[in-house]
Amino acid sequence: MHEEFSPTLTIGRLAEQADVGIDTVRFYERRGLLPKPARTSAGYRLYRPDMVARLRFIRRAKVLGFSLAEIDTLLRLQDAGGSRAKVKKLTTHKLKEIEIKIADLSRMQKVLAQLASECSGTGDINGCPIIEALCLEDH
Repeated sequence: MHEEFSPTLTIGRLAEQADVGIDTVRFYERRGLLPKPARTSAGYRLYRPDMVARLRFIRRAKVLGFSLAEIDTLLRLQDAGGSRAKVKKLTTHKLKEIEIKIADLSRMQKVLAQLASECSGTGDINGCPIIEALCLEDH
């Protein structure tokens, strides 16, 4: 089967090649992360082939914890030939946020592990150390 070369991609082909859903493509387009595509006379979207790499960039950035607003900033810096300093500053800020989340999760893990060790897991719920700890008021 011979496929004719096309300089543009339909939304379905773009989504398939970028390994995202069609609704995701539409969502990113509405958010301004993807430029508005050309349209056929029938109204079908036609995307440039380089949008596959852009969608993959967005997907990888999301996996690393960047918000859509932060991804928008990164894309704008990339599109405009921005400075590495700005990219590093944004990344360093994200890293600090992640470190804070890890510390919070570590504290939560320790408290829950302690509560779980104090509970026998048998008998009536009355007197359960987990429930009692959750009922304590903060002072």
